[in-house]
Amino acid sequence: MSDLFERHRPMLEAAVQALRTREFWTPFPEVPSGKIYGETARSDGEAAFAALWDAPFAIPGHPEETRLGREESPFGPALGITYPAASAETLIAASQAAAEGLAEAGIEARVGVCLEALVRLNRMSFLIGNATMHTTGQAFAMAFQAGGPHAQDRGLEAVAVAYGEMTRFAGSARWEKPQGKSAPIVLEKNWAVMPTGISLAIGCNTFPTWNSYSGILASLATGNPVIVKPHPSAILPLALTVRVLREVLAEAGLPADAVLLAVDQPGAEITKTLATDPAVRLIDYTGSSGFGDWLRANASQAQIFSEEAGVNTVTIAATDDFDGMCANLAFSLALYSGQMCTAPQNIYIPRGGIETDQGPKTFDKVAAGVASAIESLLSDPARAAGVCGAIANPATLDRVQAARATGRIIRNSAPMGEGRTASPLLLALEDGDETAEQECFGPIAFLIAVADANTGITRASGIARRKGAITAALYDTDEARITRAVRAFAQAGVNLSINLTGNIFVNQSAAFSDFHVTGANPAGNASLTDTAFVASRFRRVMWRRPAAA
Repeated sequence: MSDLFERHRPMLEAAVQALRTREFWTPFPEVPSGKIYGETARSDGEAAFAALWDAPFAIPGHPEETRLGREESPFGPALGITYPAASAETLIAASQAAAEGLAEAGIEARVGVCLEALVRLNRMSFLIGNATMHTTGQAFAMAFQAGGPHAQDRGLEAVAVAYGEMTRFAGSARWEKPQGKSAPIVLEKNWAVMPTGISLAIGCNTFPTWNSYSGILASLATGNPVIVKPHPSAILPLALTVRVLREVLAEAGLPADAVLLAVDQPGAEITKTLATDPAVRLIDYTGSSGFGDWLRANASQAQIFSEEAGVNTVTIAATDDFDGMCANLAFSLALYSGQMCTAPQNIYIPRGGIETDQGPKTFDKVAAGVASAIESLLSDPARAAGVCGAIANPATLDRVQAARATGRIIRNSAPMGEGRTASPLLLALEDGDETAEQECFGPIAFLIAVADANTGITRASGIARRKGAITAALYDTDEARITRAVRAFAQAGVNLSINLTGNIFVNQSAAFSDFHVTGANPAGNASLTDTAFVASRFRRVMWRRPAAA
């Protein structure tokens, strides 16, 4: 069973090294190029995706009591795919039956399965990219990267952390305690890595694989069977993943039911039933704080790893590259129509303006600069579609419409091209306006007039501490103030980016280097992927006896 482990050992060792150094590394190229993935990879992926439409999706051997699925592409058509579905009770029973075989397989066998599955998923990146595009509304380039290689990177990162934690200590030891003139006490000690229990991965609509792979693979590597519960609007990317994992498990002689797909649909949800079952001991969740609160109140038997709502901020104190700052912010606000958990929302600007390389800029001129940069970015329809993509959930369009009445419109939102689309809406608010005190998910940003730069930093770090935030950004030229800001945001438990003006954006989070979410504010209690994310998924149990003479 360790053949797969040996096959992929070099990749695992490189991943473990990258975790330590935090330098750039990836085995999964992010560029959708035929030179990398094969000259026919793009057309093969498109054909494979087209073949799935309007047909039953097969997962050999998977429990099936009915078939469900009502996915619709945000770009227009219904996918018409149905998936094998079973009750929560059936899935729990199948998962429990698989638990012993998975646990007894051993560390190297499980890790080898995870590594082989990731390599196979990488080969399928064009298919997964199309599946991600037509369930989330991401434009293809982003869907390929986020749904494919970047998600695979995060999955590999979790496996590497899990392997490091499970092998951190010796599995056995000869323990010898001197007794002076008497014979020493000699014990044979052995430690077993014991899984915690069934793991439930609750997927989200916008990033079904990127947000789920870490939890799925961390649990599987540590010996916990996994039930994957996709969002009803984004089943296909995770169904493809489950099928690959089950194939590799079966080929390795392990129970395929160690990974199961839990499909439901609106009006017939099973998430709560699964989450509160006593056998479910681990829950990975990405979604609203409202359901996060429900899980904490009702699924008390489980360890919950969550990423939830937050209010990401930008504080503009000063800049020595006004055009670069505006262009960077424009892309950050427009990328995937603001539907990223890392997208900025509240932009704090001194009411009296800022100093720039172009001279003083008033609040309105700063606001106009950001709006103008968005117009320039989206002026070409093809580029606009590639940056903004489509809106995943119709409720987001309703939110944009309602937001128009809450502030002075600096830039209005408008549809773009085919499908359910909306460009960024920019609204000016005064400091203290309650509108900006909560997450307004989607292409909505508030430009908030504050007394001065220090007040902006205080407001931004304060809302992260109260409401949660995954990212914060600062533009400033005063090093003393930057130092104070670094401390303030660290104390608020939010990652800070300073003076980004080039081709790197506050939205981006790189596996093996960036810890995604800190777990230190209300936007989430877990971090992808630190040791705490993995270590409680297993326990060490000892058996010992006097050593043989």
